[in-house]
Amino acid sequence: MRSWEEIKLDGSEHYKSGQTEVIDLLRHIKPHPSLSVVEIKALADNIKYAYRQLTSGIKQSDLEILAEFDSAVSSVAEKIKPSVVNIKVKVMQEDFFGNTRTGEGVGSGVIYSSNGYIITNNHVVGNASDLVVTLNDGMEYPAKIIASDANTDIAVIKIEAKDLIPAEFVSVDDVKVGELAIAVGSPFGLQQTVTQGVVSAIGRGLSFSAEALPLVDLIQTDASINPGNSGGALVNSAGQVMGINTIIYSTSGSSAGIGFAIPSDIAVNIANQIIKTGKVQIAFMGIEMGKNNTNIKGVLINSTVPGYPAEKAGIKAGDIITEFDGKAIETTFNLLAQIIRHNAGDTVKVRVYRKSSYIDFDVTLAASPQKAS
Repeated sequence: MRSWEEIKLDGSEHYKSGQTEVIDLLRHIKPHPSLSVVEIKALADNIKYAYRQLTSGIKQSDLEILAEFDSAVSSVAEKIKPSVVNIKVKVMQEDFFGNTRTGEGVGSGVIYSSNGYIITNNHVVGNASDLVVTLNDGMEYPAKIIASDANTDIAVIKIEAKDLIPAEFVSVDDVKVGELAIAVGSPFGLQQTVTQGVVSAIGRGLSFSAEALPLVDLIQTDASINPGNSGGALVNSAGQVMGINTIIYSTSGSSAGIGFAIPSDIAVNIANQIIKTGKVQIAFMGIEMGKNNTNIKGVLINSTVPGYPAEKAGIKAGDIITEFDGKAIETTFNLLAQIIRHNAGDTVKVRVYRKSSYIDFDVTLAASPQKAS
């Protein structure tokens, strides 16, 4: 075994000496008689420090990084929590025998404006007979539904309050796979619950019914999302809302590490429509989409609806849409997501592939012939 003189007590040499040798030193070494009490204490402190580092397997620099990460997550949570609310819901339900009873549920919401507008999910409040919103400070307010939309699962409710702290929103175009994702809401009614994960994927599409549009451009995350989180915020490392939590993929009904959020672009567009007009009108091109079996990436048009924007602009059956408003289009979900981001009356540039050439058309979108929400 090496003597004191053979060991440099600067930390790095302790890592090289190995855990076993450090333990042996602590058990058997005898300080040189010429060392003062202060010098012996300093040596002992260095040995203890090296031992802690070896046994923990974490370097001081790693600990500092972890501490900074913890502090960052806490700061994000503190920033967004005042903008996330709990929503208690009462609905009138009819049982098998035709008797009416009151059912209760819980969800979450995100404050959109300082004067009381709140974004949440249609499936949280759409059939509610009574709503109560609880703010971060514990104050409770009755709420009313302004409007809701089943196609996008977005709803806007309002409370009579002022000086609220609205959330800050960021476009999904700025979201990257692998970045930090923090979910805030009321899972199982537990208000102001914060969970953390990453953005697992972007641009997901889920279809549930032939009667409604698919949910598109969804953000997938492994941040824990459970019943009650619906309508709450999914935020980035800057505390900006990337999406509105909406659904989980699970065989048990609880979090299995696969949750989805409606992108902020769609949520904000629908909310603005509701606040401005009291209803939702999904933009419409007037095309029937088909399967694209060519080597050109894009969406094949099977047919156009007479009298609607695509036909008016000169787009024809057999064309392949490759770009919409400057964004590359590869799937029907891609195209639908871009359309929903826009409003009826917007004019957008649409690029199609036709007979070995690319052609640009200016298309003025119409309101969907479906009944406005």
